[in-house]
Amino acid sequence: MAGVTIRAVRKAYGAVAVVHGIDLDIADGEFVVLVGPSGCGKSTLLRMIAGLEEISGGDIAIGERRVNSLPPSERDIAMVFQNYALYPHKTVGANMGFPLKMRGETKAAIATKVARAAEILGLENYLDRYPRALSGGQRQRVAMGRAIVRDPQVFLFDEPLSNLDAKLRVQMRTEIRELHLRLKTTTVYVTHDQIEAMTMADKIVVMQGGRIEQTGSPLELYDRPANTFVAGFIGSPAMNLTPGVVTRGTVELGSGARLALPPGLAVADGREVTYGIRPEHLRVGDAGFSGTVAVVEPTGSETHVVLRTDAGEVVAMFRDRVPFRPGDALTFAPDAGKAHVFDRASGVRLG
Repeated sequence: MAGVTIRAVRKAYGAVAVVHGIDLDIADGEFVVLVGPSGCGKSTLLRMIAGLEEISGGDIAIGERRVNSLPPSERDIAMVFQNYALYPHKTVGANMGFPLKMRGETKAAIATKVARAAEILGLENYLDRYPRALSGGQRQRVAMGRAIVRDPQVFLFDEPLSNLDAKLRVQMRTEIRELHLRLKTTTVYVTHDQIEAMTMADKIVVMQGGRIEQTGSPLELYDRPANTFVAGFIGSPAMNLTPGVVTRGTVELGSGARLALPPGLAVADGREVTYGIRPEHLRVGDAGFSGTVAVVEPTGSETHVVLRTDAGEVVAMFRDRVPFRPGDALTFAPDAGKAHVFDRASGVRLG
């Protein structure tokens, strides 16, 4: 196993720059998730680590070895793709053992390693089947098994669950995380799904526009987002972000409502800010966001209520069943101790 070091890595296609000087340290054995909207550069960065894309500048090292000019086959990595990339005319066992066959290993060694990977992934009874006879989740396990048998220094996953249905995605998230805890191989995982990122990662790297917005543990990013982009991207439902102006220790909204600043945060009067509060930190009260219920979304374990106010739509999340109906007049009071305040011009968190 080995860590991955990325220094000032850039990627451009002609005059169009898509990755702008990325610096990132991935520790040996760490599970790192690259997350962000489509087009943010996360898959391009992963492919540069793999050697499938040439870098336009900077350095990438796996362990102590600089790999900029090495082909993928010499980087000691294994990649799992979104579309599984299985050979339809080969059995499960042959698909899993193919990298070892290309490496020139003996049949006995291949059989031993394939059997071990099949046991880890619960594929012992499927080794003689062909991919067409497998479900989507089973095919993804085969793709993972093909990566495991190589015993690489680094696993790379490129949105491996996006083709699966919702129930299978939850199951496979658990299986991939358990696999990492068992093998302890350095893993870099790309997804656009922030729920995958939150539930699987040791460390999340949030990207936008070819740059890193914030790096940290899932709860660090959730509790202390560095800017409004991270605040709005991490969390479901997303954080409520409302513009306002600081006035005598409060944030005055366009509607005239005033919300208390978080305790201990001092901001000069007149500063234009964005007030952030997560949906679970709103409760029905006498002062705060006042408006009319637009939508009530029961999910079973919780209920999301969308309130249409003069300051824009505000979403509250309740763990209990609530009797609200569209058209009801309500006021949602924020927990000031859980609020976030960002500079409106730069988007950077204050305090």
